[in-house]
Amino acid sequence: MAGLVHGELLPELRVESVTPDDPVVVHHAPAPWRVLGRGNYAAVLVHPEHPELVVKVYAPGRPGVEAEREVYRRLGEHPAYSACLYSEDGFLVLRRLHGVTLYDCVHRGLPIPEQVIRDIDRALDYARDRGLHPHDVHGRNVMMHEGRGLVVDVSDFLRDEDCTKWKDLKKAYFRVYRPVFMRLRMRVPYVVLDLVRLGYRLTRRMMPDRS
Repeated sequence: MAGLVHGELLPELRVESVTPDDPVVVHHAPAPWRVLGRGNYAAVLVHPEHPELVVKVYAPGRPGVEAEREVYRRLGEHPAYSACLYSEDGFLVLRRLHGVTLYDCVHRGLPIPEQVIRDIDRALDYARDRGLHPHDVHGRNVMMHEGRGLVVDVSDFLRDEDCTKWKDLKKAYFRVYRPVFMRLRMRVPYVVLDLVRLGYRLTRRMMPDRS
């Protein structure tokens, strides 16, 4: 896999981080590589010859590879997390997790059972027991697969500061999603979800001590 990354992917991949609060932009990914996801600092790609592995490539100028590698070292093996199998400056090779992000579940009208929320809660407690600090856990960073919850982005788990995103998401799940969206199987357009995300971010900046 490292040979494919150095020989095919990195020479032609064009990834840009425009702002640290928004997903990176992938201007070009060489065939047959396919973009699976985009975080605020990195893009995740898969090669058809290695469907159970993904490569997470950080955008130029964005740090975090060493920190994320350390997070995976502390996590070890856990069913709700991926694992880092190889890393170098600028990229990591991770075990692929399959599923649908909770963000996409709401968009597609897929019901999110409470078991998914409980699984993620337990996974975050597991991380805390290993000296980590779950941070930036939101709808695009957690997934559902066969009715179980997964955590797909742990890059900020070394940040020793309070983060209420997961707690706020759980409140929205129990107060709004379950009684309304889940019951009615409502599909929410991405433009509406993005506006909610923007409004939440602005609210947190104006009132950082309130959920």
